[in-house]
Amino acid sequence: MIRLSALSLPLDHPPQALRAAIVRRLGLRDSDLLDYTVFKRSHDARRHGAIALVYIVDAAVRDEPAVLARHARDANIRPAPDMDYRPVGRAPAGLQERPLVIGLGPCGLFAALILAQGGFRPIVLERGREVRRRTQDTWALWRRHMLTPESNVQFGEGGAGLFSDGKLYSQIKDPKFYGRKVMQEFVRAGAPEDILYLGRPHIGTFRLTGVVAAMREQIIALGGEVHFESRVTDLLIEAGQIRGVRLADGEELPSRHVVLAPGHSARDVFRMLLARGVHLEPKPFSLGFRIEHPQSQIDRARFGPQAGHPELGAADYKLVHHARNGRDVYSFCMCPGGTVVAATSEAGRVVTNGMSQYSRNERNANAAIVVGIDPRRDFPGGPLAGVELQERLEARAFELGGGDYCAPAQLVGDFLRGVPSRALGEVQPSYQPGVKLGDLSQALPPDIIEAIREAIPAFARQIRGFDRGDAVLTGVETRTSSPLRISRDPDTLQSLNLRGLYPGGEGAGYAGGILSAGVDGIRLAESVIRDLLKKEAGAA
Repeated sequence: MIRLSALSLPLDHPPQALRAAIVRRLGLRDSDLLDYTVFKRSHDARRHGAIALVYIVDAAVRDEPAVLARHARDANIRPAPDMDYRPVGRAPAGLQERPLVIGLGPCGLFAALILAQGGFRPIVLERGREVRRRTQDTWALWRRHMLTPESNVQFGEGGAGLFSDGKLYSQIKDPKFYGRKVMQEFVRAGAPEDILYLGRPHIGTFRLTGVVAAMREQIIALGGEVHFESRVTDLLIEAGQIRGVRLADGEELPSRHVVLAPGHSARDVFRMLLARGVHLEPKPFSLGFRIEHPQSQIDRARFGPQAGHPELGAADYKLVHHARNGRDVYSFCMCPGGTVVAATSEAGRVVTNGMSQYSRNERNANAAIVVGIDPRRDFPGGPLAGVELQERLEARAFELGGGDYCAPAQLVGDFLRGVPSRALGEVQPSYQPGVKLGDLSQALPPDIIEAIREAIPAFARQIRGFDRGDAVLTGVETRTSSPLRISRDPDTLQSLNLRGLYPGGEGAGYAGGILSAGVDGIRLAESVIRDLLKKEAGAA
């Protein structure tokens, strides 16, 4: 196969135009193009009114070596890479030890799936509930102000990514194409096939729930076990080697291979690890607010007269501003046609996040506008200093919101002028269970507020109307990523000072979204498999 990149066609091109463009670009006769598949399709919206679709295609042609030789100097015409996933090994007959996987977010899910597909019969321990019951618990917070601490936006089957946009793109380096494996498994479990080729694919929350449940059933069918409402409270350690875990009900499960994928909100786990001497280190994360605009406004700003075209869907954006006070402000987790959601997992705290369905047809666009913070500058101290900062700010947001899980909010115009908001305008906030208008300058440190106030008008120079006065800011966004890292060896992926513990995913500080967490889960599973097979061979 030949991979042909940067193939540009008009937005409304007829289906046959793509084949004709491939033939023309490669200098073929039509009969010499045997087959082709679209590997990636994105759009180039730099020219309003002339938006183009940009393709990467894999083509099967007659006399491939000759075609490649003719185009040897064209960097956009190359042999298609081999993206097939190849397992690193299978469980030997009679293998007794069963690896444990803690957490059933994307990292734990794919670690368990790869282990199960290799015949290693993993045991998965998830502190929250299965996806259907978890959805009911989450809606109880959004609609009735009722929080279930172990089953919510952060905890439960699917992890924090379940109640999000279901974005499936990442900028990680992926030389072994594990991201392709993640996508293929999602499609096999019921995700739409277009995630395999769209430039910025997503699934959406409601579809993702069914996909996650189907993957769990596959793990079980392959000999694995999945235990819900099974919170790990301690590690069993002997001479620097993990020997198993202890659950909240006192049950102990033995294993010398434990994948730890706790999610970025498992603060009790972080404290337990610190108490047990596991090596942790603070890491940067970000703080800010959610901002909401009418989606139609973002569409017009990004797509001009072609806004609303079915091939384009709801527009997104990515913005960065370097403030005069040295802070970097950027948009994060942009959710086109979505909603702002209550994302706390702890009583007496308010946290925001964003979510979209597959259709992306809600009235508002939302994104986090956040400021990067660093432990050396902003929260010096031990490994848990960032956690403690998050907790203080979330408790303050709970107060400002009225103490019933409503969130503090302010109109953009009032925020820029430094006056409290008293009434909403045209933009209606989507956050449930509701918002309390006031002054968000009390919600975050002064230099963070200063940087965001400077950034919003700067962003308006890129997206017209971004600083409209009745756009809504809702606070606070504190859990952009884990505030610490569970240190691991880069080769074995085991904890630096506890053999057999494989920390990974977003909570351990090694991923930043569904796709990268899934890829990390695959890498962890392969490391476990290699070590298990090595130990088995040594025992034999």
